[in-house]
Amino acid sequence: MTVKSFLGPYKNLPSSIFVIFFARVVNSAGHFVMPLMAIFLSDKLGFSTQKTGFFMMLASLGYVPGSFIGGKLADHVGRKKTFILFQALAAFSFIPCAFLGNSQIIPWLLVLSTVFGGAASPANGAMVADLTKSENRKEAYSLLYLGHNLGFAVGPMIAGMLYKNFFSWIFIGDALTTFISITLVALLIPETRPDHEKIKENAHSLDINEKAESGSLLSAMAKRPMLIMFLFCIMLYSFVYVQSHFTLPLQMNQNFGVHGPKYYGFLMTTNALTVVIFTTLVTKITLKLKPIFCVGLGGLFYAAGFGMLFGIDRLHLFIFSTFIWTIGEILISTNGMAYVANNTPVTHRGRFNAIVPIIAEAGHSLGPLLTGKYLMDHSISSLWLLTLYGAFVVALLLFALHFVENSKLRKSEQEKLEQNLS
Repeated sequence: MTVKSFLGPYKNLPSSIFVIFFARVVNSAGHFVMPLMAIFLSDKLGFSTQKTGFFMMLASLGYVPGSFIGGKLADHVGRKKTFILFQALAAFSFIPCAFLGNSQIIPWLLVLSTVFGGAASPANGAMVADLTKSENRKEAYSLLYLGHNLGFAVGPMIAGMLYKNFFSWIFIGDALTTFISITLVALLIPETRPDHEKIKENAHSLDINEKAESGSLLSAMAKRPMLIMFLFCIMLYSFVYVQSHFTLPLQMNQNFGVHGPKYYGFLMTTNALTVVIFTTLVTKITLKLKPIFCVGLGGLFYAAGFGMLFGIDRLHLFIFSTFIWTIGEILISTNGMAYVANNTPVTHRGRFNAIVPIIAEAGHSLGPLLTGKYLMDHSISSLWLLTLYGAFVVALLLFALHFVENSKLRKSEQEKLEQNLS
């Protein structure tokens, strides 16, 4: 068996994508802090459900100013410089937390880290778009998503084991692995931001929706109404998905008591292992399907996986539920960013990669806050019915957008055919 055949759908990707892949593996293996944030705030600091939701909302909102700054700098200064600077600042934010015990300062440092992380994210996304083309983006985002979860397969489990007796190492380990991943990018990836001459030189090879734009972010977005509607659907999906980091750990604590954090770590490991084992297979099966259709299909798996949490109380059923909604996560994550990249002008990749997380984080931000208030008067299990209905409706909206896109494409092809015949 050759190396290329072993790599399967990833065999023709550029080497720089594999460097980013390994960097994400390392970084995700040390992703200790954020998965346990809800448990930390409620358990170690004694916050109420509503106050925990408030700080998780602030952590998500931290992406907004960070993303705007990082996206602008990525387009005008460079992807690599912007990524290294803000990713390093995010790591530095964790280090004091290791020595502050149960200080009330820690939640604010965690919020600050998300601001810096939000600034690094657009540069990283623009870098990937620069290194790929529409023909291989599904495979590239699939590989990078796989790399994130290869590391994440062990990260939460290690964090869960460290939580009780070696809590400070959760912060130190997260920072150290982040610095290692930054070093890989710094040494092995060149600056990818194209200058004006290179943009003109490669203009003929870009799809129409990737052509250079001279206007602002808003003017470029206004020319892409389908993308705006797509991002609205992603925002609604994120409201559903964030429950896996807020409501699900609370439910595990409620059902399993002192074993809740450990069992929640098992679920997150199940999530990551499912991605590791099934991402390549899902990518192969759906390779010929349009990204927007695959994202709609992912919503059906969200509806089934999260919806079944309404009536279960056994660990093996929680694990099965995690497997189902993770298949939806694979479909949405690997195809969602490919769709966005295919509809982003080369001159605005940093800013577009800034606005996408902001829109998505609107669901992540509002989710914990609204959920926290909802849970004050309702049971945790009843919330899962809302996620079932919500994910199903969003899936239908995306299928409708897919139908509209296909109709426009057929009409355009028909017009071209008629022009050629005349």
